[in-house]
Amino acid sequence: MIFATGCGAKDESALPQASGPSEVSSPASAGAKTVDLTLAGSVRGKIIFEGTTPEPKQLSVKGNPECAVLHPGGMIASEELVVKESVLQNVFVYVKQGLEGYSFTLPVSAHVVENKRCAYVPHVSGVMVGQEVQFLNQDPTLHNIHSYPKNSKAFNLGLPLVGMKQTKKFDSPEVMVPLKCDVHPWMLGYVGVLPHPYFQVSAADGTFELKNLPPGEYVVEAWHEKLGVRTQNVTITPNETKEIEFKFEAQPSS
Repeated sequence: MIFATGCGAKDESALPQASGPSEVSSPASAGAKTVDLTLAGSVRGKIIFEGTTPEPKQLSVKGNPECAVLHPGGMIASEELVVKESVLQNVFVYVKQGLEGYSFTLPVSAHVVENKRCAYVPHVSGVMVGQEVQFLNQDPTLHNIHSYPKNSKAFNLGLPLVGMKQTKKFDSPEVMVPLKCDVHPWMLGYVGVLPHPYFQVSAADGTFELKNLPPGEYVVEAWHEKLGVRTQNVTITPNETKEIEFKFEAQPSS
């Protein structure tokens, strides 16, 4: 079931924008190769934040009583720039090029994006093309998930009841697809859609790992919603674990 809430902004300039490129190479399907795990390696590393650590940003939810009751003081922590001890969280790291000619099996289980305490959880995540994505409302209030893809069909799902869920799929690769709740304008999220499973979001300690990569030459990219993208060329030999870092700089205050 798809229905609009009737309270979403129509001004395109007000919609969430995913910074960075959205072009991702797609592996071939017919006669494609599969990964030999006996030769596979990995890429792991950390996302470094250089510069003065920003003060945590707080967003007001006081205009919505159902959400305000969940957050003392009527404020919710923004996840758009989460820095702790010079590392950066919520960075989407993925293989941008180098897997052409391979095929991959879709995960059996759906990826879950929760509407929880009036925020999208997780704030940044990834799925494969064609994988089921389940949107779940954990709050006793109306939420909706309004997607803004460039390469797939957009959707606007209403979730008026606690425990309600709806499932969708993305048809084409894209980094990233913004999500917005028209009812609660501070609610923003992002989903990366890839033709392969080699992606991860940096953890609270800034770390990431792309496991079981076949030997080869790759372009690995790190995407952040406010700080843009960084790329590195990485060569993996059989059974090698490659250590890398991505560095993002603090932006001048506006």
